[in-house]
Amino acid sequence: MNWMRWREAARRLNERRAVRRTANVLLIGLVALAGAWLGIAIGANVSTAVGPAQIGMSLRPSWGGQTVVDVRPLGTLRFDSHHGPIQLSLSLDGIHADIAQQLLESPRWAETLPDLIEADLQAGLRELAIRAAVCAVAGGFLAGLIVFRRWRSALWTGLGSFGAIALVAVISVMTFNPGSIAEPRYTGLLTGVPSLIGSAESIVSRFSEYRGQLAKLVTNVSQLYHAGTTLPVYSPDPNTLRVLHVSDIHLNPVAWNMIRSLQDQFKINVVLDTGDIADHGTKAENKFVEEIGKLGVPYVYVRGNHDSLATQRAVARQKNAVVLDGAEKTVEGLKIYGVGDPRFTPDKTVNVKSDAQMLVDLGRAHAEHLTPEGDMPKPNATKPSASPSPTLTTATTSSAAGKIPVDLVAVHDPTVGRAFSGATPLVLAGHVHERSTEMLKTGTRLMVQGSTGGAGLRGLEHDEPTPIQASVLYFDRTSHRLQAWDDVTLGGLGEQWVQIQRHVETDPGRTISPEPVPTSSPTGQGDGTATPFKR
Repeated sequence: MNWMRWREAARRLNERRAVRRTANVLLIGLVALAGAWLGIAIGANVSTAVGPAQIGMSLRPSWGGQTVVDVRPLGTLRFDSHHGPIQLSLSLDGIHADIAQQLLESPRWAETLPDLIEADLQAGLRELAIRAAVCAVAGGFLAGLIVFRRWRSALWTGLGSFGAIALVAVISVMTFNPGSIAEPRYTGLLTGVPSLIGSAESIVSRFSEYRGQLAKLVTNVSQLYHAGTTLPVYSPDPNTLRVLHVSDIHLNPVAWNMIRSLQDQFKINVVLDTGDIADHGTKAENKFVEEIGKLGVPYVYVRGNHDSLATQRAVARQKNAVVLDGAEKTVEGLKIYGVGDPRFTPDKTVNVKSDAQMLVDLGRAHAEHLTPEGDMPKPNATKPSASPSPTLTTATTSSAAGKIPVDLVAVHDPTVGRAFSGATPLVLAGHVHERSTEMLKTGTRLMVQGSTGGAGLRGLEHDEPTPIQASVLYFDRTSHRLQAWDDVTLGGLGEQWVQIQRHVETDPGRTISPEPVPTSSPTGQGDGTATPFKR
């Protein structure tokens, strides 16, 4: 019996020792992570010369993992460069006036500056990585020494810190995304950078040319700091057509300020409004739309469910306005088809049918008359008739198949927009007050805009004000296909911030496949409230 008791006591002692060892290992791991975090936060920073600029580089623990370029006082650029739990921050600390002057006076600065910048950046990043590793190990060692007060435990925490920083480095390298440089997010005054850089297509397809543009941007910043001048005037690319997509203004006059600012900043050629410019569709609201005539560019509009027919007629009376309601027009070379929303919801005396199937049937009834531009057989060339406007002409129906070729479709409700899948490369919509984009299975892209008016007074009903949103779409003037777009977001009422993010269309020339014909009963136009098709 004594032998059994001794055996049980030994077993319990071993279990306690195993638990203590596990606890010690976990504690050492936590101390190692904490020490590495503190070491990196305190010491992982360097200052190095990059071309004419003095750049500060630092690493900070971060759940998201990104690269942030701080160009004060102009703003910041953020790149989703990796997914490791660490953030790389670059800041412009100053300009070396003598080096900047030498570069500006050199006839070959555009050739030498990109290589100089790349070499300096690589050297600075190597120094930063070594410094981060040393600081992480030192931080882990010191933290272990303070907590455990034993050299052996401190050595283990230092080793754990080295393992943690090595793991972070591996994850960051494995998830590195070099394509993120084409899709930055801008804040502050740098929201003008996309229009300064130029053609979206050239940025994506010719990286060497982009390097030259980047060098010019660096030099421009040098000039800004060195001579106090502004960035040079932007020269628009002749093959880029800029369309400003707005929606759901809801009588907010702030929207007109934003539209005019973006029109000037991005050299907008066309404004396209996907509805709900009004709130109740009353006659008193018609004066609000008079700002359309002051923009000086075509304003393409489709009716929303808060816009009455009186609102639509008021828009049509404005100079440069193009109202589409079951019709197609060519505006600045783009063949645009538009469908007004069949509902008018503010009138509570009328029972409005707005089930999803009715909206789908409406979209399908119009979509069967359309085909993507470029997919139709080309008819024999004939001499074009004279047009009263150089930028606005009525398109003709293709005699080859009896369908109208279009470049994009504008609707208000995304439910209607999805029914145009396979009939056009691009569908623009609004209505839901939340920006999104979706590539449908046919190759049609559906882009839903947020509220350019911050949803009007409704924007105050939530805990956070609804942001003011619009997008600049870049089209190739030859193919009429979308190349890229910039999403612009302003803080809602009471907030003072602005952000812009560029997105690149990965396959602009993709083939648009027809939507499979449903095997069930043929679709119609709902209960008769749908807008009839017009040619």
